[in-house]
Amino acid sequence: MSTPDAKRTPLHEVHAELGATVTEFAGYLMPLRYGSETAEHQAVRTSAGLFDLSHMGEIFVTGPQAGAALDHALIGHLSVLAVGRARYTMIVDRAGGVLDDLIVYRLAPETFMVVANAANAAVVRAELTERASGFDKATVDDRSNAYALVAVQGPKAQAILEKLTDAALADLKYYAILPGKVAGIDALIARTGYTGEDGFELFVAAGDAVAVWRAVTEAGGDDLRPAGLSARDTLRLEAGMPLYGNELTAETTPYDAGLGRTVKLDKPGDFVGRAALSARADTPPGRTLVGLVARGRRVPRHGYAIVTADGTPCGVVTSGAPSPTLGKPIAMAYIDVDHAEDTDLAVDIRGNHEPVDKVALPFYRRTS
Repeated sequence: MSTPDAKRTPLHEVHAELGATVTEFAGYLMPLRYGSETAEHQAVRTSAGLFDLSHMGEIFVTGPQAGAALDHALIGHLSVLAVGRARYTMIVDRAGGVLDDLIVYRLAPETFMVVANAANAAVVRAELTERASGFDKATVDDRSNAYALVAVQGPKAQAILEKLTDAALADLKYYAILPGKVAGIDALIARTGYTGEDGFELFVAAGDAVAVWRAVTEAGGDDLRPAGLSARDTLRLEAGMPLYGNELTAETTPYDAGLGRTVKLDKPGDFVGRAALSARADTPPGRTLVGLVARGRRVPRHGYAIVTADGTPCGVVTSGAPSPTLGKPIAMAYIDVDHAEDTDLAVDIRGNHEPVDKVALPFYRRTS
């Protein structure tokens, strides 16, 4: 069920043509699946999948003090980022709680593009605007409505895109970006993604989205399948990638999520959340994020309790789904550190304690 004011991406009519099952997500009508979500998942693992990510936020920070403003606003050290490179980082509140996880691209010496999760884009825009207000030579500009974002993910993604562009894709490093043309259309081509596979994200003008989608579809032929949010979620779960609202929340610090490496306490100057995160850096977290593989067929879902052999609650599932690659239900969960070494664990699924095995993350790692 969608609300009357739900937004549509520039590709909405294409999804309708393809018979997609559409759902409201983060205020947008988005394709959940086009047919079999398992087939879409497996296409990304074995050949390539095509995703509409136009709901994501693109917020530009520009000017001579853009890097300094981002150093103050975010936990990363963005002013040292090289032009053409990207960095995974976060914006936190003063208590160190995560407001969103982000990818920041440096497009030019004085131009950064901050890509935010759709549900948090308005918060990120407001926080960046306020935090940059002390920097006279930095400007925050939300250009989300001007952009569409199309992702091509999978082992055949490069070969498919090479049919449409002269850009040096083979030389483009992971977490890097370059300007180029795709099917003759101006695009920012990034080697980033959220699936655990190699792939590219194409930032194009909203009005060019349909043409780019159709061109990529034609170039991909039988090697490419459109993929929806369901497949994207199982792909990122297998890859052990966090989802905001599940593994990351305003009550979670980067250290809680095992992402303390993203906190740059050694960068010069102050940043929002520094005092709280500095104190937390020296304090072992009370819980740890782990992977779980179910021994049976019942799926651990978000919010389900983790229990010990005697039934004592010791954690909570943050994300869970059947894994098409492993052929078993999998989950990520926070477990109290006092029970982090326990091997006899179960998930409470509607009153039944279903046994699970604790494993290292990620569940899946590509080999090439």
